[in-house]
Amino acid sequence: MRRYEHFSENAVQAEGITPLQYLLLLHIKGFKDREWATIGELAERLQARQHGVVALVTRCEEAGLVERRTHAEDRRRVEVHLLPAGEAILTRLAQVHRDQLRALQGVFTIPDLP
Repeated sequence: MRRYEHFSENAVQAEGITPLQYLLLLHIKGFKDREWATIGELAERLQARQHGVVALVTRCEEAGLVERRTHAEDRRRVEVHLLPAGEAILTRLAQVHRDQLRALQGVFTIPDLP
C-alpha cells in the first residue's frame, strides 16, 4: 500500500502540484450533482481549518487550476470551481493511477477495473 501511495505522490508532483492540491481538486470534482464546493465544505472534507483551505485555494487559483465565484443567490457564499487546467490534471492523473492499479493486480487483491 505504501508503494502505491509513494507512486501517487510522485505522479502528482510530476504534474507540478502538491498532494494536498490534488486532494482539493478531487474533492471539488467529487461533489454530486454540482461542479463546485464552498471553502467550508472543502475544509470539512480535507479535515483542515478554513484559513488553511483559503490559502490552498489561493495557491490553486494562482496556478490556474480553480476559480472562486460568488454564489448567485447568496452573495456571502463563495463557490470554488475547477478550471480546464485543473480538470486536465485530474484526467491525466486518473489514467496514471488506473494504469498503476492494473499493474498491481495480482500483487494485492484489487477488484477488476473497467
